[in-house]
Amino acid sequence: MVSRLAIILAVGLFAATAAKADQGITDTEILLGEVEPLTGPPALLGVAYNVGTKMAVAEANAAGGVAGRKLRVIVEDDGYVAARTIQSVKKLIDVDKVFALTSLSGSNGVAALPVVEKAGIPTMASIAPITPLYQPPRKNVFVVGQSYEEGMYQLVRYLARKHPGAKWGILTQNDDYGVALRAGFSHALKDGGINVVFEGEYKKGQQDFSSDILRARQAGTEVFMAGGVLAETVAMVREFEKLNSKPAIGMFWPGRVPVTLKLMGPAGEGIYAVDYVETDDSAAVKAFVERAKALVSEGEVKAINRYSLASYASTKVLIEAMRRCAKTLTWACTIAELEKTKGFETAVMGPISFGPGVRFSSQAVRIMRGDAASLTYKVTD
Repeated sequence: MVSRLAIILAVGLFAATAAKADQGITDTEILLGEVEPLTGPPALLGVAYNVGTKMAVAEANAAGGVAGRKLRVIVEDDGYVAARTIQSVKKLIDVDKVFALTSLSGSNGVAALPVVEKAGIPTMASIAPITPLYQPPRKNVFVVGQSYEEGMYQLVRYLARKHPGAKWGILTQNDDYGVALRAGFSHALKDGGINVVFEGEYKKGQQDFSSDILRARQAGTEVFMAGGVLAETVAMVREFEKLNSKPAIGMFWPGRVPVTLKLMGPAGEGIYAVDYVETDDSAAVKAFVERAKALVSEGEVKAINRYSLASYASTKVLIEAMRRCAKTLTWACTIAELEKTKGFETAVMGPISFGPGVRFSSQAVRIMRGDAASLTYKVTD
C-alpha cells in the first residue's frame, strides 16, 4: 500500500516538474533568438528589424525584465538565403538553446517552419507575414502584420476608385512574394472595373527592367503595380521616368522606406503605398525615434524604418505573454498567453489580437503617398 508520505512526495515532484522552465532560462537571464538578413541587399530591412527588437528588449529590461530576469537576444544573419535561414534557426534552438524566436527572417521563414514546429518553441514572425506562415495555423507560431494578398487587394481597389476606366499593368517577382501579390491582384479583378493591358514577371535579383517597362508603356499602362522589394521598385519607377511616362504607381511595404524615395528622386513624388504600421510623420513614430536615442546607438537610430516598428510591436507582444507567465515561465504557458492576446496596444500599429486557432493578427492597412521632399509617406484622403 502506498504511504501518505510517498503520495505527497510524488505530487510535489510532479508539480516541480510541471513548473520547470524550458531551455534558455536561468535565474537571471532569458535568451531570445532572431534570424534576419543583415548582409546583402535585404540588409536594409533586417538591420532595421533588429533595431525594433533591441528597443522592445531594452524597454522591458529597464522595467525589470520578466519576473526579474533580464532578456538577451542572439542574432543570426541568413543573408536572405533559405538554406542559411534553416541552419540559423537550428543553431539558435539546438546550440544556443534560446527560449523563444523573435523572427524567422522574411518569406524564407516558411522553409524553417518544420524545424520550429517540431521543436515547439514560441515563435514570432513579422518581417514578411505571408500566408504559408499562418495557414494552416501552427500551435507555436504567431504572425503579426497583414498578408500581401490583402494589401494588394486594398491598394488595387483604392486606385480603381481613383482612376476609373484606366489601363492597368503589373510586374511581380517569380517567387512566393510575387505569388502572393498576384493572388491579391486576381481577387481585386473579380470585383470588376479593371482593364489589364500588361502583366509580367521578373527573376529574383533582376536589375535591368528596361524591356519590361517599355512593354508596359507601349501597352498604354496608366496605373502600374510595382511588385518589387527595394531596388526593383526603384528601377521600375526610374525606367518610366526615362520614357517620360507618368502612370499612377502602387508599391508595397517592403519598399516603403525612406531610401526608396531618395533613390527614386522626383519620380517618386506621389507614389502610392500600402502598409499597416504608422506613417513616418506620425506622432507615434516621432516618439518612437526619440525613445530610440536613449536605447540604441546613433547608427541604429538612423537605420530605423517601418520594419523597426513591425519588430518592436511583435516583440512587445511576446514579452507581455512571458510576463504573464512570470516565474512559472515555460513554452506551454507563453504559447497559451500569446493565444489569449486581445487588443494589445503598441502605439506603432493597430491593436494586436490572436485567439484559439488564430495565429495571425490581420492588421488593418492604410493607403499612403510618397513625399519626395521629406522622404516620407503620408496617409491619403
